[in-house]
Amino acid sequence: MEPVAVGLIGAGPWARMAHAPMLAKGPHTRLAGVWARRPENAALLGAPVYTRVEELFDACEAVAFCVPPSVQAEFAVRAARAGKALLLEKPLADSLEGARRVADAIAEAGVASQMVLTLRYATQTRTFLARCGQIEAFGGHAANISGSLLGDHPFATPWRLERGALLDVGPHVIDLLDAALGPITGVRAHGNPLGWTGLLLEHEGGAVSEASLCMAAVGDLPPATVAVYGRTGNAVLLPVVEDPLETIAEEFAQTVRDGGGHPLDAAHGLRIQRIIAEAESQLAP
Repeated sequence: MEPVAVGLIGAGPWARMAHAPMLAKGPHTRLAGVWARRPENAALLGAPVYTRVEELFDACEAVAFCVPPSVQAEFAVRAARAGKALLLEKPLADSLEGARRVADAIAEAGVASQMVLTLRYATQTRTFLARCGQIEAFGGHAANISGSLLGDHPFATPWRLERGALLDVGPHVIDLLDAALGPITGVRAHGNPLGWTGLLLEHEGGAVSEASLCMAAVGDLPPATVAVYGRTGNAVLLPVVEDPLETIAEEFAQTVRDGGGHPLDAAHGLRIQRIIAEAESQLAP
């Protein structure tokens, strides 16, 4: 199968570390070009640099995004209307309204989409989720504690410093608990997204779970974990040790060829964004 030609929007640290190498490596995709607001950064990624985003659209079948959520929301709509399949970062947007605009544009254009909820593509995670489906799960807990907002950490970017852990790592944690215990139907939140955020989640079928999120901790920190408990056993997801990027590229290429159908599509991203928006509305300013 011919590799899918993917254009990349964004040339920041995560684009350099993940998206550009993933798309360029093949054999399922090829990096057709890059557009970024700083062309000098785009030139470092080893692909043609386009000064107009419309020129990038003309050079590719699909578009991947590695930009702040507000920028993704703007350009994803334009890419969908140009008929391009979309590989989207989490969160889908910086607001619920922005996420709706993206999801609506994708639905109206009838293009394929897929979210880069990285952990979901790892074999370790998929084994964990299969186990959760076997134990009659009724509850669980997740913790994601780091110091990523502190000092000169590469991910201490303006949008993360403004919105904190809930918008950044929240999608990963919420998505995993949703997949492990059933669709989330209710959320109660307390704390502060720039300090400590606690979530109590209610799931379809009666299960409940808690999540603890923090990106402002110091010292020797515990690993991120998800634990689920059931009537016939339990399941624990420890830090993922494999690199799932090749799987993301392979599944995205198949999604593009199929014209859609991936379970982690923009509609799924919108559902996660609704939960985040409800939690944010309950937190202290």
